[in-house]
Amino acid sequence: MENQTQMLIVMIAYMAFIILLGFYQGRKVKTGSDFAIAGRKLPGWIAALSERATGESSWALLGLPGAAYATGLLEIWTAIGCVAGILFAWIILAWRLRDEAEKYEVDTFTDYIAKSHGEVGKWIRVVGSSTIVFFFFFYVGAQFIGGGKTLENLFGIEKIYGMLLVVGLVIPYTIYGGFRSVTYTDVVQAIIMIITLIAAPIAGVIYLSNLPEGTVFATSIGEALSKAGDSYSTFTGGAVLQEGSQLELTLNNLFPNVKNIVSGLGTGIVIAGAFSWFFGYLGGQPQLTTRFMAITNAKEAKKARNIGVIWTIIAYTGALMIGWIGIAIYGPSGLLDRETVMPEVLTTLFHPAIAGLLITGVLAAIISTANSLLILSSTELSENIIKPLRGKEMDTKSSLRLSRIVTGLLSLIALILAYYSPTDLIYTIVGYVWAGIGSTFSVVILLTLFWKRYHGIAAILTIVSGLLFTIIWISTGMDKILTSRLLTFIVALVVAVLSTYLIKKRIVN
Repeated sequence: MENQTQMLIVMIAYMAFIILLGFYQGRKVKTGSDFAIAGRKLPGWIAALSERATGESSWALLGLPGAAYATGLLEIWTAIGCVAGILFAWIILAWRLRDEAEKYEVDTFTDYIAKSHGEVGKWIRVVGSSTIVFFFFFYVGAQFIGGGKTLENLFGIEKIYGMLLVVGLVIPYTIYGGFRSVTYTDVVQAIIMIITLIAAPIAGVIYLSNLPEGTVFATSIGEALSKAGDSYSTFTGGAVLQEGSQLELTLNNLFPNVKNIVSGLGTGIVIAGAFSWFFGYLGGQPQLTTRFMAITNAKEAKKARNIGVIWTIIAYTGALMIGWIGIAIYGPSGLLDRETVMPEVLTTLFHPAIAGLLITGVLAAIISTANSLLILSSTELSENIIKPLRGKEMDTKSSLRLSRIVTGLLSLIALILAYYSPTDLIYTIVGYVWAGIGSTFSVVILLTLFWKRYHGIAAILTIVSGLLFTIIWISTGMDKILTSRLLTFIVALVVAVLSTYLIKKRIVN
């Protein structure tokens, strides 16, 4: 009880600081552009840390350590895919998207695509924004559920009250300050996250090395992976092709009595599936791409690139190590829920007050994603659908007021969806996001940037085909055999190239 009290005090102090910072930054928001994209005047270091906090959410603190705990070295392929995608985005895309946003004077992700393909810009706005808003409703709802579960596990608060508490923390300053408040509070979240991902591995290695033999499962990461078995200690271990799995049954049917082919294909498919996270980072995640677009100038874009790259490499290394340290402390089957490995490791290694601050990083990650998704959805809806439908220009105050009202309404709808919809439905739809949104829009962004022949009708067909393929592929269960993250990118790319060559560009007089 005493430990919980100390952790609670730390978390309350932290969240109070976040809320005050959010409202302080919100005072500087004067226009709809300020609300939507900070007037495209975001310092590079703010953009970099905000993008990283938003991009990782609870993935780097719960998901990746949990996967590393469950599979050992195999999870390196997922990390490689993610890191490669993030580095590609920061090194190749970030400065180009910043320049493009300035060139077209855009305030939203879809607005950039629409103005780049002006001949059918209206329809791109309708199709793109509607798609993003629909899927991100559920994405925001998933963050509310995750926050509620975190508070329930830490303090025994009922999940619904935990969800309401998260909403109460996120919504007020998000409505008030929009993108500016969100990005500046993200910076604090990113700092807490990176401190956690540096401190925990260092403390864990020291802790294990000072323990006598037999006290824990293993006294080093190497020993832990070795003792856990081949499925943990090799990059393509026994966990790759599980006996009786859908993948194994399918391959055996295709290649009966040819065990080496089945094993080799199984290994390749699993590695490709893990690496396929790469494709969603290539400009296709609107909540991340908007950070690139918001950077104030080219010099700041270079600074942001360096910070983003360094943060990513350190964070993913730390996340993997936390999972492997968990194997050493608890053994490969010592935890019922693998995604609790990070909180369990932290409470084992640190004083409750310090653990409370570091565990706050989980809640921080959830909040940074929730408010970023809310702002993205509200600006897409208000700027690309509601305002154009009005058919007349809005003054600055009216535009800002509309953006705030839409943000509040969307947050309320997301909360209702999270409460009344089955949790498995929420997470199923979120599962569509990385492929249906990420892989699909990555193709659109890449071709818009690098292929002059690519045109608006092809862009619309790319979006529609990618989304439809993702929904069909996942809903029929085929995603269990070969991930839609990879196949959606391929299908969307094929449709994009064919439609560009087969359909003439519409010329607007």
